[in-house]
Amino acid sequence: MQPMERFDVLVVGARCAGATAAMLMARRGMRVLAVDRGAYGTDTLSTHALMRAGVMLLDRWGLASRLAEAGTPPIRRTTFHYGAQAVPVDLRPGDGVDALYAPRRTLLDSLLVDAAWEAGAEVRHGQTVTALLRDDAGRVGGAMVVDAAGREHAVAAGLVVGADGVGSAVARLAGAPVTEQGRHAAACLYAYVPGLADTGTHWHYAPGAAAGRIPTNAGRHCLFVSVPPVRFRAEMQAGGPAALRRILAEVSPALAEETPALIPDGAPVAFAGRKGFLRQAAGPGWALIGDAGYFKDPITAHGITDALRDAALLADAAAIGGEAAFARFAERRDALSLPLFHVTDEIAGYEWTLEQAQALHIALNRAMKHEIAALAAEVVA
Repeated sequence: MQPMERFDVLVVGARCAGATAAMLMARRGMRVLAVDRGAYGTDTLSTHALMRAGVMLLDRWGLASRLAEAGTPPIRRTTFHYGAQAVPVDLRPGDGVDALYAPRRTLLDSLLVDAAWEAGAEVRHGQTVTALLRDDAGRVGGAMVVDAAGREHAVAAGLVVGADGVGSAVARLAGAPVTEQGRHAAACLYAYVPGLADTGTHWHYAPGAAAGRIPTNAGRHCLFVSVPPVRFRAEMQAGGPAALRRILAEVSPALAEETPALIPDGAPVAFAGRKGFLRQAAGPGWALIGDAGYFKDPITAHGITDALRDAALLADAAAIGGEAAFARFAERRDALSLPLFHVTDEIAGYEWTLEQAQALHIALNRAMKHEIAALAAEVVA
């Protein structure tokens, strides 16, 4: 076994949440190691869209301009479609935000890893955490890490951050309990389609289903549909492309008419659905961010923004240090998450009328505005 390495912080997972946390903590002068079981620049399941709070944070960190420079199309109009009714919403500049973005994760995650390196953090890919190290009092003080060659070594750290997704090894090994459980789960299917005119983001709703188009990199749109899991399983018996076309034609005949001649890049990506949850955000020597700590249904496309937000809140707590700071982190995460969590869970249930869907989106917008105000006032990183 290799000699034990020592860092101030070990971040497990180096995507949106983990790479951001590593960057922000390194900028504060901490010695940070981030490890990830995947390879640099690989793709992953994603909702793509960055909400205003997410773009605001990236702008504050000097990174939003890199998305534009990489060719990510600016989004300045979002249109909600409730059946035949269209409700366009133009972006009002403010908070350092003059456009929203929906980057491919191959771009966004790489950009954040690069920024972590630039800040002085070390990032290692192809590394898996197998156990947590604890002192005699039970406090987490590091982890056992196995590299791609199968070599195991110990890493000591004053803080271990789980940013390793819904199936988080850190959450499991730390024994982090679930504190809030969602009631609903929607399934979704998406593909990257070239050739659509860029008219901003469109979200379509019909009884029992939703669909949409999100402009992303390389002249593509992320074209998606979402339905309850029972219907999803039935639709998928005919294959992903047929399911995507059939549900899209039901939810938005006009959008379906634009796409029949367009050939997607590869097979559609499927997500069978998973009920949302909040896990305990922190404990002695450990903390959770991103989907490891808080996951909600992707139908409201707020997951990337959640990841950036919680990384920033945790970096502030780590800079202060002490139990009170981490308790404050957990309190702020829950206060900002729960309104978004509950309204998303209702939308994912597909038990609404179109009028009720509009009311749920108004409540969602109210929660997001509260989030922006809180981050603008409180997050230092």
